[in-house]
Amino acid sequence: MTSDVISSKELSKVDPVFGQLSFDNHEQIVFCNDKDTGLKAIIGIHNTVLGPALGGTRMWNYNNEWEALNDVLRLSRGMTFKSAITGLNLGGGKAVIIGDAKTQKTPELMRKFGEFVHSLSGRYITAEDVGMTTEDMDTVREVTPYVTGISESKGGAGNPSPITAYGVFMGMKAAAKIKYGSDILEDKSVFVQGIGHVGESLVEHLMNEGARVTISDINQQRLEQVSSKYGVTIYEGHDIYSEPMDIYAPCALGATINDETIHKLKADIIAGAANNQLADEAKHGRMLQEKNILYAPDFLINAGGIINVYAELENYGKQEIIRKTENIYNTTLEIFEGARQNNVTTNVSALSIAKQRIADRKRDQQK
Repeated sequence: MTSDVISSKELSKVDPVFGQLSFDNHEQIVFCNDKDTGLKAIIGIHNTVLGPALGGTRMWNYNNEWEALNDVLRLSRGMTFKSAITGLNLGGGKAVIIGDAKTQKTPELMRKFGEFVHSLSGRYITAEDVGMTTEDMDTVREVTPYVTGISESKGGAGNPSPITAYGVFMGMKAAAKIKYGSDILEDKSVFVQGIGHVGESLVEHLMNEGARVTISDINQQRLEQVSSKYGVTIYEGHDIYSEPMDIYAPCALGATINDETIHKLKADIIAGAANNQLADEAKHGRMLQEKNILYAPDFLINAGGIINVYAELENYGKQEIIRKTENIYNTTLEIFEGARQNNVTTNVSALSIAKQRIADRKRDQQK
């Protein structure tokens, strides 16, 4: 006869959400499973004070489910602050699908995922992220209206990647304005780490401005394609963080700014598209400040994508998308100035503005 009593030691092992370091008062975590399609997904809804939680779906071959949970918690939290600081009436959410997008993604799996999204009745609205395409969002749209980033031919705003890259470019130029006195990036050495759709679009903007661009990626074929297309240099070394550069642009996965890499970094500026670049927000933000490396907060400068998909909800056109994305430049300058005046890190400066907007809205709702 077995006992149903679980010891405190065992309990800590099975505490799936509240015990996670990345849990930050998330409102709702949904675990999705479907045997027939092989779907294993997690939807994280962090905060809906400003509006429904909007954030993309990432399909990634995680090492384990704990890693996937940690990712969705960190990503959904970041989306809350991204929408808040950009002035959008949206909350923060994100979804991850566990699996290899190249071999395990099927239309049936995407439709089943869409059914789970639909079951949340609009509290979460999904969109495209790593491992996803506009066509995948079109498939999800077959079973739920709570999806953005669908094809322009179907009335959507299309692929958000070019707009995301443009916003990063605007943030990078604002950082250059502060660091160098000019926002012209001509002859600045920029290392772009990760050349997916966003990274490639960023490379194009940089090359058009005359920057000296070096690229790195785990996909050698992509490296050769982008190098050939834009005439940029492929990084052939073994430790990109030790290389002399003016600007480091992380555009792959997050947490590349950590205890190990910060000590090596020689860059003046960090400005990239990756989410959650600081492995530890408080600690690594301070370390960058002490090294006089100017960090453009990722959740601010990579907001072009959510601006693009938000257009589908608010029915505004390309001109307004571009205007809102270009305004990332001004907001970035404000964040830097706030950090200087208050003697805080740029990340703290950005977070404080985002959190204040949420607090103000919550107070208004309670009146």
